[in-house]
Amino acid sequence: MSSPRNGDTKPPCLPRNGLVKIPTQPNGLGSASITKGTPAVKNRLCQPSSVPAILSPALAHRSDLPIPSLASPLSLATLASVSSPPGASLVGLNTSEGSEQPSPERLPGSPSERQLAVDEKILNRLFWYFSACEKCVLAQVCKAWRRVLYQPKFWVGLTPVLHTKELYNVLPGGEKEFVSLQGFAVRGFDGFCLVGVSDLDICEFIDNYPLSKKGVKSMSLKRSTITDAGLEVMLEQMQGVVRLELSGCNDFTEAGLWSSLNARITALSVSDCINVADDAIAAISQLLPNLTELNLQAYHVTDTALAYFTAKQGYTTHTLRLNSCWEITNHGVVNMVHSLPNLSVLSLSGCSKVTDDGVELVAENLRKLRSLDLSWCPRITDMALEYIACDLHKLEELVLDRCVRITDTGLSYLSTMSSLRSLYLRWCCQVQDFGLKHLLSMGSLRLLSLAGCPLLTTTGLSGLVQLQDLEELELTNCPGATPELFKYFSQHLPCCMVIE
Repeated sequence: MSSPRNGDTKPPCLPRNGLVKIPTQPNGLGSASITKGTPAVKNRLCQPSSVPAILSPALAHRSDLPIPSLASPLSLATLASVSSPPGASLVGLNTSEGSEQPSPERLPGSPSERQLAVDEKILNRLFWYFSACEKCVLAQVCKAWRRVLYQPKFWVGLTPVLHTKELYNVLPGGEKEFVSLQGFAVRGFDGFCLVGVSDLDICEFIDNYPLSKKGVKSMSLKRSTITDAGLEVMLEQMQGVVRLELSGCNDFTEAGLWSSLNARITALSVSDCINVADDAIAAISQLLPNLTELNLQAYHVTDTALAYFTAKQGYTTHTLRLNSCWEITNHGVVNMVHSLPNLSVLSLSGCSKVTDDGVELVAENLRKLRSLDLSWCPRITDMALEYIACDLHKLEELVLDRCVRITDTGLSYLSTMSSLRSLYLRWCCQVQDFGLKHLLSMGSLRLLSLAGCPLLTTTGLSGLVQLQDLEELELTNCPGATPELFKYFSQHLPCCMVIE
């Protein structure tokens, strides 16, 4: 879906916390989130499109046609002005009798131009160059465009986000009617994020979405009041769900997990759920033998929970993220590395009691790690980086945000890692220009974040032009990043996206 983007004006699709929210459309298109790629990639997805030169020159200069001009980037406002007339018959939209959409014969221009504007072969190529925001608008232009755009291939990787208030239409008598989800089914969405829903809302969703029983593979519930009973019904009815996320759901208990979790689930994410503690991990370990990914943010989970994982999970689980699990100590790390020896992705972000000794255990026992996140671990020092550099030879991504005790010495250890591609040093307040010199020999680096590092100067940062293969450089809130420096980077690192 990606393509080169140009122009300075951004459509109303701004990334936040890795989620790109598409404003609700009046035709029942709903909202969607883009959850793949780095922040910079997501940002590029939201840029205005560059339309490929596959249209005729005569058509390209017609300003009255409901298609994007080749002479300038796509304007969403322009597209909106040529979208479907009131009452247009779109999937998921209540229509008015007697209304109709433009047909090829009624489009302006010569017959050949009109035919070209609805040629499905051209449209199938053209629409790949538009972002998700733009596709939602383009689908309202006419039936021909909608028919092409409603193919599932154009929506792969997108997750619709539906809030409670968007699930119901208020009838004239004051009664509520569940909205039609047929438009989502036509496009083949196999994952949904429901926000603020109750047990009843989930039951209505299951009854009204044609693909709910077998076709939905991923379900995310955020800030919802789902109870143990609702969770049990959802997982019993939706037999296709293999990925489950529960975030900010405080009405289900550990007993609900024991009665609901099914062995088919391979990825589970639980965060900010107040009733989740050690017993919840026991349920996860015993009921999910095929678990490959576990993301957990739970303030009451202790070291004991990390000893519950079985030998089966030790073989299948490759991703473990323990975010802000404040009670986890080095003892818990011991349990974890022996229970899950095949991890390739590990996050201990916010596990503030973990020290260098815990990192040493990780480095010595988890040699398959490709991604390690130690952000917000204030007890980590340069010694931990030495352990990482010595033992984790396959590591490709290392996150050290807010590790305030990291110094230039630690960066000298990392400079020996030939496989490291992404290094995050946000708000590492002791890193100085001398430390950056160690990184200049790391030809494998593709992404480097130095946001918020207060001691870096313009002189030290300018040396980064030696990293000619760098693709992304983040210098947000970095005092040494001046306008002159950014101009210098644009000249000497033309292939690198520099985030100011």
